[in-house]
Amino acid sequence: MSARAYAARSATTPLAPFTLERRELLDHDVAIDILYCGVCHSDLHQARNEWKNSTFPMVPGHEIVGKIAQVGPKVTKFKVGDLAGVGCLVDSCRTCPECQRGLQQYCPDQTQTYNSPDRISGGSTAGGYSENIVVDEAYTLRISPKLDLAATAPLLCAGITTFSPLRHWKVGLGHKVGVVGLGGLGHMAVKFAHAFGAHVVLFTTSPGKADDALRLGADEVVVSKHPHEMKAHLRSCDFILDCVSADHDINAYLALLKVDGVLTIVGAPENPMPTAVFSLITGRRSFAGSGIGGLPETQEMLDFCAEHGIVCDIEMIDIQSINQAYDRLLKGDVKYRFVIDIASLKKSAT
Repeated sequence: MSARAYAARSATTPLAPFTLERRELLDHDVAIDILYCGVCHSDLHQARNEWKNSTFPMVPGHEIVGKIAQVGPKVTKFKVGDLAGVGCLVDSCRTCPECQRGLQQYCPDQTQTYNSPDRISGGSTAGGYSENIVVDEAYTLRISPKLDLAATAPLLCAGITTFSPLRHWKVGLGHKVGVVGLGGLGHMAVKFAHAFGAHVVLFTTSPGKADDALRLGADEVVVSKHPHEMKAHLRSCDFILDCVSADHDINAYLALLKVDGVLTIVGAPENPMPTAVFSLITGRRSFAGSGIGGLPETQEMLDFCAEHGIVCDIEMIDIQSINQAYDRLLKGDVKYRFVIDIASLKKSAT
């Protein structure tokens, strides 16, 4: 099954039209006609080989929403015409303790949606900047028709990356929760923490983001460059979710935690983050990290979003604009996630 797509052919060339071949369906596979695919910052990192693990040609994209076009003979979870989503994983070992607990995101032998060795084909996986994808039904999510499908696509990464730690540390009513950074991840963290009943404080270096933060569900906005504003929140937060990928002083935020408070980082700064040990010792505080969610938790998130009407704030683009979108992404010039209308692939000559 061939598919039109956009691919990076090297780390230094723009993404361009490309044709790939999808595998024939196995017994438990579904074929999905892709409608929308979100643009994650990690797409840019990998397309430009900034993590030094890229294989080319590469078709990025792991925030995928579409319709089931075909099903394998033993598929029970979906039928043709159903809405479906695919996130960051398309397989894992299925036998390790993490997989057995539904924590496939921590499996040491996982297959990522793109730029990952494909144990079935022997090649490399190709992602959602394409017309279709073939995935095992066990790694495919159900999407409610109640949701705006384009704005749902980024939930498969940006959404679950923030939902998972908030759920794991049981954030809810009566908690004061700090969110650091208002970008693709941060804006979803604000929405989820608010929906869970927490008092939400957004910490940002950009005063111009205050109105947006309040619209999204923040109760307070703190400009972190202003020491007096930060001082007003010392030792007051139950939980802080740090969504910033740029280098920053983590100790300034650890100091905002109560005794037994937790700061969890989901952003990925390039450089190590020096941590003052006494920031932790003096309040029995915890500094933690979190990845995406497993398949059960991702489905829980999608169902929660359908029930509460939660989706991402997006800017829709044609795939022909992907290189300009990458340039804008580097500048933080998007509110808050680009989503590709995959129908635009029909405009591209292959």
